[in-house]
Amino acid sequence: MQTGIVILLLLALAAANLPFATVRVAGVFKVARKHFGWQALELAALYLLVGLLARVLEAQTMPVHAQNWQFYVTTFALFVVAAFPGFVYRYFWRKPGQ
Repeated sequence: MQTGIVILLLLALAAANLPFATVRVAGVFKVARKHFGWQALELAALYLLVGLLARVLEAQTMPVHAQNWQFYVTTFALFVVAAFPGFVYRYFWRKPGQ
């Protein structure tokens, strides 16, 4: 496997868990309690950023393949599955008030 692909996969795994790792909205704005809606919005935004990075990397090495909606639904589902460890940490392992 190429190192670029490995780095992209590790970046995607980290980005999927990032919304659940911090109580700040977008990593900048501190709020008293970060609701799940903010985390879902951050998850979608990070999915788009990782997808854009993957498209740029693909364009540098070969012609970009056109994708249908099924590709994006499948990759988003995989991104959500990759976010499961962060979700478990945030809602099941942490004690309330931390």
